[in-house]
Amino acid sequence: MSIEKDSNKLATETSPYLLQHAKNPVNWFAWNSETLEKAKKENKLLLISIGYSSCHWCHVMEKESFENEEVAEIMNHHFINVKVDREERPDIDQIYMNAVQLMTGAGGWPLNCIALPDGRPVWGGTYFKKEEWSSTLHQIGDLYRTKPEKVIEYAEKLTEGVQQTDLIKVNKEKPLFTKGYLNETVKKWSIYFDEDLGGFNKAPKFPMPNNYHFLLRYAFQNKDKTLLNYVNTTLTKMAFGGIFDQVGGGFSRYAVDTKWHIPHFEKMLYDNGQLVSLYADAFLTTKNEIYKETVYETLQFIEREMLDDSGGFYSAIDADSLNEKNELEEGTYYAWTKKELQKILKIDFELFSDYYNINSYGFWEHKNYHLIKNSSDEDFCKKHNVPISEFKSKVSNWKSTLLKERSKRKYPRLDDKILTAWNGIMLKGYIDAYRVFNEGRFLKIALKNALFLASKMIKEDGTLFRNYKNNNATINGYLEDYAAIIDAYIALYEITLDEKWLLISKNLTDTCFDYFFDIKSKMFFFTSNKDEKLITRKIETEDNVMPSSNSIMAKNLFKLSHYFDNEYYLKISKQMLHNMTDTIQNFGSGFSNWLDLYANFSENFFEIAISGKNATKKILEMHKEYIPNKLICGSTKDSDLPLLKNRNIKEKTLIYVCRNNTCKRPTEDAKKAIYQIKNIS
Repeated sequence: MSIEKDSNKLATETSPYLLQHAKNPVNWFAWNSETLEKAKKENKLLLISIGYSSCHWCHVMEKESFENEEVAEIMNHHFINVKVDREERPDIDQIYMNAVQLMTGAGGWPLNCIALPDGRPVWGGTYFKKEEWSSTLHQIGDLYRTKPEKVIEYAEKLTEGVQQTDLIKVNKEKPLFTKGYLNETVKKWSIYFDEDLGGFNKAPKFPMPNNYHFLLRYAFQNKDKTLLNYVNTTLTKMAFGGIFDQVGGGFSRYAVDTKWHIPHFEKMLYDNGQLVSLYADAFLTTKNEIYKETVYETLQFIEREMLDDSGGFYSAIDADSLNEKNELEEGTYYAWTKKELQKILKIDFELFSDYYNINSYGFWEHKNYHLIKNSSDEDFCKKHNVPISEFKSKVSNWKSTLLKERSKRKYPRLDDKILTAWNGIMLKGYIDAYRVFNEGRFLKIALKNALFLASKMIKEDGTLFRNYKNNNATINGYLEDYAAIIDAYIALYEITLDEKWLLISKNLTDTCFDYFFDIKSKMFFFTSNKDEKLITRKIETEDNVMPSSNSIMAKNLFKLSHYFDNEYYLKISKQMLHNMTDTIQNFGSGFSNWLDLYANFSENFFEIAISGKNATKKILEMHKEYIPNKLICGSTKDSDLPLLKNRNIKEKTLIYVCRNNTCKRPTEDAKKAIYQIKNIS
C-alpha cells in the first residue's frame, strides 16, 4: 500500500494570489478545516503565509524562497504550509497581523507567521531574505521537535495578547458630543499636515480618502479657509502627481516620496472608489475642473480595465509586469524613456516634456521618467501663450496616443476576483459621481453593479457572500461586506428613490444584529457567529486605507434610524461612537470616519423629505449643493416611510427640511429649501 505524498494543493483554488503559487515546490495548502485537521493529526506546526496578488514584496519572496527547491524542502519537512489571500480572508489576516505587530512592532505583506497546529501564533514577520528564512525555519522546526513545551508556552502568552487587543469597553458615561471635541481633535491632528505638498509630512504618502473626506466636511462647515486650502492642496497635488496615472487614469496604492511622484504601482479598487467619491464632493465645494477631470478619468480607467461583463468590479492590478527581458519588474508598464517619448510625440515633445516634467523633477530611475505635473493648465497656457481649449485638446490627444502605445506592452497581472465590500465602495463612487455630475452613464453602471450584488452576493437566507469568481461564490461575508453594501444601497436610494434599496439595507442591517452583534460591547464582530472559530473574534474599529467596518455600520445605523424612525438603531449608533470617544481624539487620522459620524451628532443634521411627481428632479437640484450633514428621503407617490407618510399632495412636489423631528414650512423651490438649511443656526 503506497502512501500519497503531500503536494501543492492550490491548483483548484479560484484566488489569483493562490493560483500564482500553485506551481511552487512548496506543498501549499489553502486554509480550511481539512488543512487544520491535518496539522493536528501530524502534530506539525502551521506556516501561514499571507499576501495578495498585487503585492510586490510577496512576488520577491516567492521568487527568492518559495520557488527554491532547497527552501521548499525545509518548509515541507517541518511544517504544514498554508497560503492565504488576505483579500479573501481578512479575518485570518487580522489575527496574524496583530500577532506579528505584537512580536515585532511592525507589520506588512507578505505576512509570515508560524503557529501551533491549533492556530495559536508562535513567531512571525514580513519579508525575509532566503538565508534568514531558511535558518529561522530550521531553528523553530528543531525547537518544536526537541522542546515543544517552550514553543507552546510562548504561543499561550502571545495568543493571550492577541485576544486582549481591540477589546472594546462600553462607555457608561452620559454621551455628550460637542463641537469643541472636534475642534481639539483636528488641532492635534493638524501638526502632521504637509501644507506645501499635501498629505502628511513624511513619506511614503497614502491617499487616505476617508481622512480628507472628513477634513473637507469639517473645513466647509466651519468656514476654515486654512484647512480647506490644505485639503485642496492635497487633492491637487495627488491629481498632478505620478500616484495618479496621467495617461490612463486611476490611482496607485501610495507614493514612496513626499511629492506624490513615484507610486507603488498597484491599483486597488477600494482606493479608486473612495477617491471618486472624495473628488466628486470636492468639486461641489470648489467647482475646480481638475477634480471633475480626475473623477471622469478614474471611472474611464475602471470601465476599461476593472469592470466585468456581469457588472461586478475586479479587485486589483499588479504593480509588476514583464519587461523586455521577460522578467517581472515594478512600474515597467507605466514608465517612459525620453527617447520613446520623442519618437512617439515628435514635434509635440518639447511642450509635452515641459508639461509632464521630462526633466530632473520627473526623473525616476534607469533612464525612466514617470509623468508628473506641477502647474495648472491655466498657468501653463499663460507661460506658453497657448489658448486653453486648444491645449486641452492637445493633452487629450497625447493621452490617447500614449495609452495606445502603452497597450502594446505586457499588461500587469489582473486580480479578477470580485469582492463584495470593495464593490460596495466602488458602487458608492459611481453613485456619488452621478449625484454631482448628473452623468447618465454613471447611474447605468451603478444600477448594473447593484443588481449584480443583489442577485449574486445575497444568499436566499439574507446573508452575504464575500467573493465571486468564475460564476462561483464560496466565502461567507464579513462585517465590512455588509457595511459597505448597506452604505452604497442607502446612497443609491437617495438618487433613485427606489425604496427597494432602502429595504435591502434594513434587512442586511438586521442580519448584522443576528450574526455579528456583541451584546457586551454594543459593537459588531468582524466575523459572523456562523463562521469557523479562529483563536479570537476581532472587533475592527480603526479607520485605515478603508474606513473600519464598525464606523461604517454606526453611520448606517444613524441614517437608517431616521428613515425608519428606529430608536434602537439610533441608540446603538450613539453608543458605538461613545465607546470610541476616548480613543479618537488622540489619533484623529485613524478614526476619521468616526469623526464624520461625530459631526452628525454634534452639529445640525437635516432630513430632507421630498414628495410629489417631480421629486426626482427636485433631488437633482438639491444635489447641486454640497450639504454633508443631510439625508434625502423622497417619493413620487404615497409612501409608508415615516418621513414621507401623508405628505404626497396631488399636483405638488413639496420639499420638507426637517431637524430633530421638526420641519420647516414646505416649499416647492429647491433653492428656498437650500436657503432654509444654510440659515438654521
